[in-house]
Amino acid sequence: MRNPLAALTADERAALRKHLRTPVLTFLALTALLAVNVTLGATLPFAHAWALELLVAAAMALVVLLVSMEVRHEPPMVKLFSGLGFFWVAIMVGMTLTDYLGR
Repeated sequence: MRNPLAALTADERAALRKHLRTPVLTFLALTALLAVNVTLGATLPFAHAWALELLVAAAMALVVLLVSMEVRHEPPMVKLFSGLGFFWVAIMVGMTLTDYLGR
């Protein structure tokens, strides 16, 4: 079985590395934020750890929105409506959380 990367030139390998850099860094950032969230949830280091967990989840959503969905390269109208969509989801999650915690 041949290695398909062996047939690439040095310039092609550099271009491939440059192309894969953003997805790999995004994956590593999301994995690190997930590890922080799981650690906070498993250990509960202080009484209001849930607030920090929500901030970490918001940071994860922001990374997905800006990097994975590539909204940062879109026109302003697309940015506006994608931000409003995520804001609407945050309102729905907040209302569900209010109902859950109120019972």
